[in-house]
Amino acid sequence: MSTQTTASNSPVVLITGALTGIGRATAIAFAQEGARVVVSGRRDAEGQALATELRTLGAEAEFIQADVRHEEEVRQLVDHTVERFGRLDVAVNNAGTEGQPGPIVDQTAETYAATFDTNVLGVLLSLKHELRVMAGQKSGSIVNISSTFGRIGAPGASVYVASKHAVEGLTKSAALEGAPYGVRVNVVAPGPVETGMLNRFAGSEEVKAFLVDQIPLKRVGRPEEIAAAVVFVASAKASFISGESIAVNGGKSAL
Repeated sequence: MSTQTTASNSPVVLITGALTGIGRATAIAFAQEGARVVVSGRRDAEGQALATELRTLGAEAEFIQADVRHEEEVRQLVDHTVERFGRLDVAVNNAGTEGQPGPIVDQTAETYAATFDTNVLGVLLSLKHELRVMAGQKSGSIVNISSTFGRIGAPGASVYVASKHAVEGLTKSAALEGAPYGVRVNVVAPGPVETGMLNRFAGSEEVKAFLVDQIPLKRVGRPEEIAAAVVFVASAKASFISGESIAVNGGKSAL
């Protein structure tokens, strides 16, 4: 992708959960690369403002309101993207929630559903409709956003950890199903990143400091650093990478 790409052949990128944090940084990164960008989320005013900001960067951009927990909204999101731009080249499934942290003995069916409906069902429904379009095109790249906790455990975060393990598994299966059609599916798995979700997950500066201390580089990541990894994994520069989980976590995987 390049700012030299003409509008007619620049890639069409759809990003869920695009209004804040990693999703927002990813939308800006793709816009700066010259992509045509559809951003999605649940809040109309913020979404319209982001689309306007992306246009000021020179990108064609649209906001489509959608809640990934509801299949009809996901179907319409994907179909409207194709109606607007004619195709779908890249999808970034970023919508997610930290859920309700706490020990397993305090979890309920309700806290489980509140996390899994967004983090797992939302990814499944997004994959379903993105793959439907990309298989017909015989091309495409999908990047699911997981977490370092998609590979390891964490006390007090069992449901979130389980949801991200599920995303990793969905990605592997989707990559195998997409391969015959030339569709790649991968994960970018961030460590702690300076976002509102991290602050909510940590709950206090003391816990946040503890999390930072566990990172070999001794700092949290920036949303722009995760976005750069997503842009690379989605691009033709990563054309032989599929079914993989790319860790972007300051060295935490090496521990």
